[in-house]
Amino acid sequence: MAEVIPFMGILYNKEKIGSLADVTTPPYDVISKEEQINFHNRHPQNIIRLILGSETESDDEKNSRYTRAAAFFNKWLNDDVLIQDNVPAFYLSSVEFSIGKKVIRRFGIIACVRLEPFEKGIILPHEKTFSKIKSERLQLMKACHANFSPIFSLFSGKIDIITVLGKSALSGTAHSDFTDDKGRRHLLWKITDPVIQQNISNAYKDKILYIADGHHRYETALNYREWVSKNNPEFSATHPANFIMMYLCSMEDPGLIILPAHRLLTGVMESNLSGFEHKASEYFDITQIPFDPKALDKTTKIFISALRSESSTNKIGILIKNRSTFYILSLKQQALETKYGSELPESLMHLDVTVLTKLILPEIFGFDQAGFDDEKIITYTSSYNDAIEQITSGKCDIAFILNPTKIEQVQRIAGEGLIMPRKSTYFYPKVTTGEVINKLS
Repeated sequence: MAEVIPFMGILYNKEKIGSLADVTTPPYDVISKEEQINFHNRHPQNIIRLILGSETESDDEKNSRYTRAAAFFNKWLNDDVLIQDNVPAFYLSSVEFSIGKKVIRRFGIIACVRLEPFEKGIILPHEKTFSKIKSERLQLMKACHANFSPIFSLFSGKIDIITVLGKSALSGTAHSDFTDDKGRRHLLWKITDPVIQQNISNAYKDKILYIADGHHRYETALNYREWVSKNNPEFSATHPANFIMMYLCSMEDPGLIILPAHRLLTGVMESNLSGFEHKASEYFDITQIPFDPKALDKTTKIFISALRSESSTNKIGILIKNRSTFYILSLKQQALETKYGSELPESLMHLDVTVLTKLILPEIFGFDQAGFDDEKIITYTSSYNDAIEQITSGKCDIAFILNPTKIEQVQRIAGEGLIMPRKSTYFYPKVTTGEVINKLS
């Protein structure tokens, strides 16, 4: 079903760059303002200048972060800072990282995949997107005509040839090998054998692809293809704009990790916080865990252990500024069904993020939809330690600590053509931006 093909990727010239750690980044949407500045300062050819360039007060249509990105891109190509391969390849990627004391490795294939509208059921989303972000990404694509970051996509079932390639690649020399500033080791091999390439392409013909990360970029690519088709008389079914660069990973890969996306709220009125226990008791059983700031580590372990127990029950952890108490809200049976009846599909009904966005935020804390989308009010972190520090230091007013969404839930909801609330998943680690670039012209 999915058309997956090799392509002539553009890669950094190691002779001119040195370590890829100096020029690669995470995807643009998880880069903070501080990290954006740091990446700009790290190296003059860091890919941040292409994916998330600096803005100036004098920016206009002729001189903007997008036109500057195009100028950098073309200059780096002309100066051989970036070099395009002269034969098509699949790019086998490995990332080695730690979760706690455990070392984990995840494999993926970077390929070009034919764009398909979601209604065809070949490539499926699972999260909501926002028009403003897609508009910004489209301006970048129109200026640069390239995919700088692969879409992170998943498929169900192992593909034997990728497993074999992964095992054999580890004993050979990688095209690139570097360790990023988080201690994660990244390796990349080129697969140029036509027979192996055909076997890989054939293996995906019966696969459905599920977008894990990159919903905005994928929908932007659909819009870009439409724009090219209307403005290029030579547009055809083989034009590069019909394809998008993807990182393809098996749902059964032992290195596929989903972290929770905890919510941090600022600017919350005291009236919204007072008496929340009484409001919450209608829908939840409430557990309180007092803590002494001097023994925070010990209490945190107790809190997280209690939050993760009884996985069949929806549990949300809550911390409120200036209160020395951890709260755990355990959803009462039929609470959502009673409130929403048949309004919510069963597969969405008992997601923790659904419980948070349908019950806790609007019914208990009085937030409306505008508040959900306001990045000045709600921010996210995948680290519960970071969330707790934000509360104890007084940097935010309230934190909601969630358990991670399960991969089976992602697959089921996407397969039913449904959409999760924003930031329902945090696949870790993110696919690196800058290992391979795909040109669309």
